[in-house]
Amino acid sequence: MKKILFAVNTMGRAGAETALIELLNALHFPDYKLYLYVIMGQGEMIERLPSHVKLLNKRFSSQSVLTRKGKGVMARTICKAFFRNGGYGRKLGSVFRNAEEMKKNGKIQADKLLWRVLSDGGQRFQETFDLAVAYLEGASAYYVAEHVKARRKAAFIHIDYTSAGYTRRMDQGCWDRFDRIFGVSDEVRESFLSVYPEYEKKTGVFHNIVNQEAIRLRGREPGGFSDGFQGKRLLTVGRLTWQKAYDIAIATMKLLKEAGYPVRWYVLGEGDQRRALEKQIGALGLSEDFVLLGAVKNPFPYYMQADLYIHATRFEGKSIAIQEAQTLGCAVIASDCNGNREQITDGQDGILCELTPEAIAGSILRLLNNEEERKRLGRKAAEKNTAQAQELQMLLELLA
Repeated sequence: MKKILFAVNTMGRAGAETALIELLNALHFPDYKLYLYVIMGQGEMIERLPSHVKLLNKRFSSQSVLTRKGKGVMARTICKAFFRNGGYGRKLGSVFRNAEEMKKNGKIQADKLLWRVLSDGGQRFQETFDLAVAYLEGASAYYVAEHVKARRKAAFIHIDYTSAGYTRRMDQGCWDRFDRIFGVSDEVRESFLSVYPEYEKKTGVFHNIVNQEAIRLRGREPGGFSDGFQGKRLLTVGRLTWQKAYDIAIATMKLLKEAGYPVRWYVLGEGDQRRALEKQIGALGLSEDFVLLGAVKNPFPYYMQADLYIHATRFEGKSIAIQEAQTLGCAVIASDCNGNREQITDGQDGILCELTPEAIAGSILRLLNNEEERKRLGRKAAEKNTAQAQELQMLLELLA
């Protein structure tokens, strides 16, 4: 029996974790024994872990890393990681080096400061796996590269590597230890190779596996909007982070309100930008117009009930939310950036526009004023086959 280990940073409610669950479901074969190790030992998506996958964490918290209680759990995990396995000087040195790199790039990202601490302070396993898979860049990649014994190793990149702030100095040569490196889209692969051109021959594209049938079934379950609003509903699904550009979305909503159009914009997701966004929403008088609903277990009825799906982000890898919206027949408006443009053909199954309040508002009004075009884009989106089940073979070839 082949033993496959997957490592991931957290199991929070986000796109990469959703894609991992679907991949683990698809790998339910009698010849494979699957294991999962979560670097942070935390996340609410653990409740969806398939029963055929063995969780290797000695302790695990289902608390979201975004809640107050969850942040407390996270802080304790970081402290334990610092003191586990020794190497205190190396761990401190990594924090200072990463901080120096981030200052050069003009943005301090707390998670990336600590990825090495968490990787070096992770659990150690004596077992040798047939395949070890780092399912995210950062801590899980460093951990699998340096602290896991395996015949073969593979890694997944889910983000525009340069826009996300990673550098060669931060990575410390970890990618040389992998046999195969998969980007989740062509643009993700190209971004990674712009930093690491020497790895061109061992990189490939492994699209996210999406269970479209299950999404459609869950879209028909009870739930969705409950506020009784009678106008047009706009929906965005994604973490409340700088990457997702909600500050621009809020400014867009202000333009729509000033135009007198009866619309309300809803967001499903949580993140570290909530307080700042709530302040912006209040300052612009949009408390009833731009609604942060938080994370929900089943977002699919919301997609079904929305008039438009908006995904105006600063950068992407490959958006699970766009794939879900397309599966459910939403007309999608997205910013013209890496990741988004690979998923949408402008004017055929969605609209791409500049990431400015004026351009987004113009695209929204264009579709809300043209029901025929809106329905046509939704139908074309629903026809797309985004399941990508054939991708499995590329991973399983590493076990030959």
